[in-house]
Amino acid sequence: MLGLTLEQTRVYQEAKAEGREEGRKEGREEHKTEILKLTVPLLLKTGMSMEQIVQHLNVDIEAVQLAAQQNI
Repeated sequence: MLGLTLEQTRVYQEAKAEGREEGRKEGREEHKTEILKLTVPLLLKTGMSMEQIVQHLNVDIEAVQLAAQQNI
């Protein structure tokens, strides 16, 4: 019609950019979860409370509880 391929359209480019950003966000969340799985049990072993871990790592209490449970 206008000599454009699907990949050249603005709608396609915007959707691709949105998908890429969504993938990056998911990757960051997965990375954060993996870090918590490793860090929380070590901090608990040093005697830190869950509340202290939440404050120092600036994360939700639910994330700390989940990380602690997964390492039991």
